[in-house]
Amino acid sequence: AGTAGAKLLLKHAKTLRFHTGNLVNRNRMKKKCPRSPSEEDFSDTLDCSIPEVTDAITPEEREEVKVSVKLFLCEPGPSSITDAVEMAHQTLAVSQLDSVIIAPPGPLEGDSQSLAHLQPAWEKLEALVRSQKIAAIGTSDLDKDLLEQLYNWAQVKPSSNQVNLASCCVMPPDLTAFAKEFDIQLLTHSDPKELISAATFQEAVQEAVQDLTVADWRLEWVLRYSVIVKSRGIFKSKGYLVSANRASP
Repeated sequence: AGTAGAKLLLKHAKTLRFHTGNLVNRNRMKKKCPRSPSEEDFSDTLDCSIPEVTDAITPEEREEVKVSVKLFLCEPGPSSITDAVEMAHQTLAVSQLDSVIIAPPGPLEGDSQSLAHLQPAWEKLEALVRSQKIAAIGTSDLDKDLLEQLYNWAQVKPSSNQVNLASCCVMPPDLTAFAKEFDIQLLTHSDPKELISAATFQEAVQEAVQDLTVADWRLEWVLRYSVIVKSRGIFKSKGYLVSANRASP
């Protein structure tokens, strides 16, 4: 009956939203602390749309925690950023995210990432900073030249830039020097270029709701949030929010 109900809902739905719940509290996650996003067995959690335990942050504990987000955009479009940030606010019961790092969709094959490619998403982030929805915004995988172009153009300057350890074991000296001069924090990450492929997403939905055609569902964005207790430096909660939309016939 549950599967039939899910099929009926999906037949009429245009948008899918998933929430993994707090992965820190999952028993299977306690057995082995994941070192990378791929080790978190992310695709298996896509069928968990109702968290077992709320991740809401109470007003009393808000000042004691830092809420950090990394937003992986799978499709271009500034509206996706607003939707993702609003869902994070609702999920965590906060009015402002302390930091948001953006990972825009990669350029088309044969093209290289450019300032023009980053500008639409960055302008939306700037608007969210001005409306106090976000406190600080950062970038991911920008080299020194592109980070400098963004910094010089942007009204709200990037506060951080993530560098992938897989592509660079040592921080490039020119990037390090530029970041130090303009007070940009350099962080490391081990995220794959594609956090979850369209095929993997569709397979996960298909497994949860069998005999359903999912080929027309497209992954829109994936948001990873972390809530860290400032005084102790430990994770209070960590999870993923996912949005997908169905292509118009």
